[in-house]
Amino acid sequence: MSTPYTWQKSSFSGGGEGNACVELASTAAALHLRESDDPGVVLSTTPAPVDHLLRAIRTGTVAAPRRR
Repeated sequence: MSTPYTWQKSSFSGGGEGNACVELASTAAALHLRESDDPGVVLSTTPAPVDHLLRAIRTGTVAAPRRR
């Protein structure tokens, strides 16, 4: 599946074979994530949850996963 998004990846990711990484693309309403080694699978979300996650990571307030 090909998508019309402009995908970006970290400058820390290598450009050679075997350098799988997460790629990001954005539109006015959503953020899209995919793994470079499986580009047909795209996870889409709104900006608010990603902003919340990044703020929690930066401030060290990410909660531990709950046990079920």
